[in-house]
Amino acid sequence: MLSQEYDVCARVAGGSNAGHTIVVEGKKYKFHLLPSGILNEKATCVIGNGVVIHLPSFLNEIDGLTASGIDAEGRILLSDRAHIVFDFHQEVDGISENRLGRNKIGTTKKGIGPAYASKISRNGIRVGDLKNFDFFEMRFRELADATMRAHPGLEIDVDGQLEYYRSIAARVGAMTTDTIEFTNEAYDSGKKILIEGANATMLDIDFGTYPYVTSSNPSIGSVLTGLGVSPKKIHGIYGTTKSYCTRVGEGPFPTELERDEPGSIGEHLGVVGAEWGTTTGRARRVGWLDIPQMKYSTLINGFTAINLTKLDVLTGLAEVKIGRAYKHKGKILNTMPSCLKTMSEIEVIYETLPGWTEDISKARNFEDLPVNAQRYVLRVQELLGVPIRWIGCGANRLDMIDRGEGWDLSSNPDESI
Repeated sequence: MLSQEYDVCARVAGGSNAGHTIVVEGKKYKFHLLPSGILNEKATCVIGNGVVIHLPSFLNEIDGLTASGIDAEGRILLSDRAHIVFDFHQEVDGISENRLGRNKIGTTKKGIGPAYASKISRNGIRVGDLKNFDFFEMRFRELADATMRAHPGLEIDVDGQLEYYRSIAARVGAMTTDTIEFTNEAYDSGKKILIEGANATMLDIDFGTYPYVTSSNPSIGSVLTGLGVSPKKIHGIYGTTKSYCTRVGEGPFPTELERDEPGSIGEHLGVVGAEWGTTTGRARRVGWLDIPQMKYSTLINGFTAINLTKLDVLTGLAEVKIGRAYKHKGKILNTMPSCLKTMSEIEVIYETLPGWTEDISKARNFEDLPVNAQRYVLRVQELLGVPIRWIGCGANRLDMIDRGEGWDLSSNPDESI
């Protein structure tokens, strides 16, 4: 939606563990590493230094878009400082997850955590290293040897992997650049820049439901560290949330509803909302909207407006609930618990609102919504204290209500990021 209005679209954190689906004129496009701005033929897409990249998956994603008729030639830039996810990182991810047994994290097994671990251990390999293949080979052999020593029984076809990376080095090199310089020069020249988030604040390695989190910072700080821009350049900060709550993998889910029971509300949300992970194909867990988590995310990120998606999925429910507050041992909590034991003991206080049955997929103005749908949106907005500017009313990218700049706390709509 927004990406169609921007000159530059960027990813700044995570990797191919974050997937999202966009429907354009009935055609589905699934993204894992590329920003959805690639569908805007005028936009340049940047993969920032904070992203970890599994190059085989990345190239397959590009090839898939080409087969779908999307010309991405010359419009994708890779940071020379972005770290590479190797196949053995993915194997290590699976080994580590299996060792946890019943205490598994629910990782996508895409190698994201192990790749970030290599980065933090200072033996990781960056995309820019491919431009000097002798240096790349030396670093790869060292990293592969260290990984096999750390995981007895793991075998890495070092020569086979080096042959593969030699074969793609020129193609990857043509897309590789100093994206810090590119992004800041684009800003200075007046280009409009959009940073697309991946995952969610409650999966943030620092702020989320640790240890059931991802290995990066899918919150506002990653824009600075994962792209290399000053905080002075950030303008609108838009939070995207569904009209209900979902989660893939393990971890606390206070407002969760049972999905497997036929005829249940949980089944309705899962099936009507098509809640299967884009990356893993796993059924997403579903539940009512969680205001304490949303307020916590708003506090951290400083959202200037909210994009409330999938309101249409609630159509047909006799009642809709909002998780308004957490109570623990008789006391209302004013902050998000850091301890999982506390999270497991909280009681959710709900508000119940009347539902609606009218089809809202053709609504393009707020007044087109049924009164009860309007009341739901306004109540969520009231509880958050942040305006809801965009409202998703259907599966297509354009099935959207934009209430306009008056519903955006950004002070200057002419700023670039």
